[in-house]
Amino acid sequence: MADTATSALAAPPREIIELEGVRKTYATGSVSVEALRGIDLTIEQGEYVAVIGPSGSGKSTLMHILGCLDVPTEGRYQLAGRDVSHLDEVALARIRNQEIGFVFQQFNLLPSLTALRNVALPLSYAGVPADERQRRAAEALDRVGLSDRADHRPGELSGGQQQRVAVARALVTEPSMILADEPTGNLDSVSSADVLGLFGELHDAGRTIVLITHEQDVADRAQRVVAIHDGAIHAGSIHAGLSTETSR
Repeated sequence: MADTATSALAAPPREIIELEGVRKTYATGSVSVEALRGIDLTIEQGEYVAVIGPSGSGKSTLMHILGCLDVPTEGRYQLAGRDVSHLDEVALARIRNQEIGFVFQQFNLLPSLTALRNVALPLSYAGVPADERQRRAAEALDRVGLSDRADHRPGELSGGQQQRVAVARALVTEPSMILADEPTGNLDSVSSADVLGLFGELHDAGRTIVLITHEQDVADRAQRVVAIHDGAIHAGSIHAGLSTETSR
């Protein structure tokens, strides 16, 4: 019988994200604006991918689609093997809570709650019992090196520490991917390097990370870079010999 570890290593990569011909059009009266123009993108389990583009490029719209905060006008989006292109809001909310760990530029921590309680919030929404919420939140804080700050409120933490709490909150539900939207946008250079180092550690541990940014030096920390402009993917920069992606 084949060795289990060898078989696991030989197994084909699992595609976490598959976008096929994704378009997003916004209409205001008689005026229509096509924010995404036929996006094709595949991200495999364990990849660390940065999506880079200037303001107005469509990267925020793409982030909303990837995060199930919006749905495509046309095309197909499969997340962890499930077609989520046209689900209703209740189903999308469930997927956001269970499958996607969000990290935002503004941290989005509740100022009245401790770090531990902020991290536990997604578990509360999911109906996880209090004892298990406490245990899992404490484990997530330990993973990001903040177990000694569990009882601190956001106002008692530095910007870098607050973003680490946000990363712990993203991890606590064991999601299929981490989706980070401009995670260093409000941080100084030292804190930015610290948070990007944490993403690198999570990637090394096998986490799937999609990072949205307009900064080239931030994008270059990823395993693969996908550039978006005028609603289309024009090129994927090469990292570690990975192939270029294009979308016309």
